[in-house]
Amino acid sequence: MLRLRLLLIISAACNAAAFNLFPPAPLEQAGAKAVQNLDRRQALTTSAVGLAGLFGFSGQALAFGGKLKSVNSQLAAYGLPQISSVPDGFSPLLELYGTGQNRDTLLVEFLHPSDWIVVKPNNDVNGEDGTIQAGEYAKGDTATFFVWDTGKKKIEDQDKDFFASAIKKAISQKGDNVYQDFKIINTELQQHEAQTYVIVDFKYVLLTGAGFEVERRGVASVTSEGNGVQVLWAATISARFKKTKEQLRVCAESFRVYADGIKVNKIDYNDKDFEVKKPALK
Repeated sequence: MLRLRLLLIISAACNAAAFNLFPPAPLEQAGAKAVQNLDRRQALTTSAVGLAGLFGFSGQALAFGGKLKSVNSQLAAYGLPQISSVPDGFSPLLELYGTGQNRDTLLVEFLHPSDWIVVKPNNDVNGEDGTIQAGEYAKGDTATFFVWDTGKKKIEDQDKDFFASAIKKAISQKGDNVYQDFKIINTELQQHEAQTYVIVDFKYVLLTGAGFEVERRGVASVTSEGNGVQVLWAATISARFKKTKEQLRVCAESFRVYADGIKVNKIDYNDKDFEVKKPALK
């Protein structure tokens, strides 16, 4: 217990020293629009923005996952499989990735613990930035979406080195020197409708900006839809893995991503008549 508390203190302290803990700047809107203020829930979760920085996504807007009925109605509108049930203590998340001009659009779905904070991509004049992530950041528990622009792959034909490369790229978005001792523990092929996913158990050592080494364990789901490879990786510090591994596995195994037929009106700041709005799921 003492070792766990020490790791949590170190993780939070390292992050506080290395990342800005103030809320993200409001989104500047085009034309005569002023700014989009943070809502009450965003204000209440300001500290979580800073803690999210340790895992690479400190500058994004915050939100909370949708309810099952709402999520299923949106899935039905696209003609996609609906979520049959949600375990106690979890919430479903359905979110668009790629609403900016610089990314292909994907529809991302997964379950996460209900008390986790959800972080979503931002859009500005440079396009979309950031990703979809949920987590209990103070404890180091996160589930993060990542896209590897490597072209369409037949996932069932890939070897362990391929999945290692995909997850390494996912965990090293701030640079290759943020981890060491990466190892894949197990892989499992899963089929969902016409889609193929590979569940990967892995571990690594996180190298923080303050010089600390934090052992982490995780479960990832890897697939390939559209023009790339997509990963949802859920991880925590090793000292918490025994307690949280089932939660992380639910996150990974519930992950679905769709590319075909997902159409949105892309956000375009270069269009002087464009009014900044969140694109509707459909």
